[in-house]
Amino acid sequence: MEVNPLAVILVYFDSKGDRLLYRYPYQPLGKTLKLEEPHEEQSNKKRNPFAVANTDDLLQTPTHQNPSQGQGQLQGFADDVLSALFAVKPQLCNQKFELKLNDVRFVSHPTLISVVPAATPNPTSNQATASGSSATASVSVSVGAVKKQQMLINIVFALHAQASYSIVKCYHELSKRLGLALKFEEQRSGYLTEQTAYMARTHDEQQQQPLEKTFELIAERCSLAQALKSICNDLCTTGLLSTTLNQNLTLTFCLPAKAHQLHKKGSMVDPETIDRCLRALKPYHGMLLLVDFAELLDCVPPTGARMLWQLVDAYNPLISLQSMASNADLSIEHVYKLVSHLVYWAKATIIYPLCETNVYVIAPDASLHTKSHLVEKFSTRFAGMSLFEVISDFSLPTSIGHLTTPLQQPARQGILAQMVLWMLQHHLLMQLHTYVQFMPSDDDEFGDSASCTQAQMPGSCDNLTEEEQDDPLHGGSMLSMSSQPLPMPVNNHRRPLTEDHDSLASDNIAVQPSSSHKSNFSMTASLSTDNCDSLDSMEDEQKLKELLQVFNDADRAAIRRIPASLNVDDLSLLVKLYQMGYFKSEHHLEEIMYFENLRRSQLLQLLDKFRDVLIIYETEDPAIASMYNNK
Repeated sequence: MEVNPLAVILVYFDSKGDRLLYRYPYQPLGKTLKLEEPHEEQSNKKRNPFAVANTDDLLQTPTHQNPSQGQGQLQGFADDVLSALFAVKPQLCNQKFELKLNDVRFVSHPTLISVVPAATPNPTSNQATASGSSATASVSVSVGAVKKQQMLINIVFALHAQASYSIVKCYHELSKRLGLALKFEEQRSGYLTEQTAYMARTHDEQQQQPLEKTFELIAERCSLAQALKSICNDLCTTGLLSTTLNQNLTLTFCLPAKAHQLHKKGSMVDPETIDRCLRALKPYHGMLLLVDFAELLDCVPPTGARMLWQLVDAYNPLISLQSMASNADLSIEHVYKLVSHLVYWAKATIIYPLCETNVYVIAPDASLHTKSHLVEKFSTRFAGMSLFEVISDFSLPTSIGHLTTPLQQPARQGILAQMVLWMLQHHLLMQLHTYVQFMPSDDDEFGDSASCTQAQMPGSCDNLTEEEQDDPLHGGSMLSMSSQPLPMPVNNHRRPLTEDHDSLASDNIAVQPSSSHKSNFSMTASLSTDNCDSLDSMEDEQKLKELLQVFNDADRAAIRRIPASLNVDDLSLLVKLYQMGYFKSEHHLEEIMYFENLRRSQLLQLLDKFRDVLIIYETEDPAIASMYNNK
């Protein structure tokens, strides 16, 4: 409720004085709020010496009765008091105005506008009557006047006092945009002068009528009042605005805290959270639309619709933003701006392009209960399927590839992809990425590493019993134990290292397997000293020494105990990624693959070879995860 406005108020001030011209919604005093007799302890309470003595002053009502808020509407404030408060001096114009009274916070951006001298009303307006022309002339100046008349327009939003800073900031921005739009239309066609004249004349004609009837009549006669009424209603329902002023200027605005609740009830996504997500946007990210194509046009002005449709034509959740930019013939900067705009307006969300290696898990704030509206919605979208049955596969981190088999029909795989996209659209799933941390172990832990086979990985058999060494869950790779998209191949045909070979690898770095004529990712490279004759031993020795200089003594010793460190190509790739800062738990595998132009198999094999010094774990992308857990 603190997101919705209590009221929108239009205050006008010129040389003739100030006046509250329009207020929506309006509830007359005393109709729904009855003043009760204060308790004895409250009646003895000392009044504010600066308060105005008024028997009808409902601001002194006990606070537990919420005198200023009744059924989500503003109550207890007389219109003449509000008019005097918001008709500010010129020194306070064109800047933020904020005032807190009891449990109500008023936010606005007063705008000072020069009145356009005009002797005739707007010919395009159907309200240009004879009586209206005289009212227009009363608030305009003569054409020959040397000094232009100025008027102040102040569109004030009444909010709950506990509204957050982000919400207050959004309403101030909206008031500022409305003021600028009215200033533009006034300078173009005298629109504001005409509208305020009709409002003032209606007040004068309806002095004997209740103010509620007067405001209703103003909303029927004046397009500006209709626009303010529509804005207030849209803010309370969707938080999305697309209002046209004077049939010429289209004003679009989004209240993110309200708009994002349409897709995830109870969430509080503020603009700062969205900005953090968008600042982390990378070309390898993807976009997932949350609404139909027909609902995208209301978030952009007509001038930006063409570029948006270019992006929509190339939209595909299976490809990256960079690929979409290429297909749409747009620069990546333009795609960033369009996607950021759609995310801000709750029309799209950021994902990693859908593929078999993506690992998903149920989102921590997923709306999953027996009476959830998503259960029936899922059954309607996918006939014969149960949401709980499908999403149960992701109770533990699981990749899409693990849920499919080569014998499955392509149609079945396509349906699974569509169901995953649907669950992502409704924030039921969250993707996990693999991060890497460089963490060499102590020297003592690898004292018996020479007795391990290459298939069991040196260092992994320490502190294990014979039964645990035979157990594939304990003797296998860490990567194969986790929910990795591509399981690591196990090289069972390598020869075991002997004590002599291990001592040579530790004492003389020149004794190493051949790497100058073989692929650095070959799984059949032998560590036998029979191939040492094919090595350029001196060059490789110097190269390895230079590479190891990047690490300190303790880290260098831990790396040299790993057989893969004797391979120049493997060690070169390790050092390169280490120097680039990829092993600090700040970059996931997909990001490393993109920026370093590596295949997943290359990267996974490197992690498997140097698993003694590289720790991996799975967690969400902080940029995308910031859109979750915002209740």
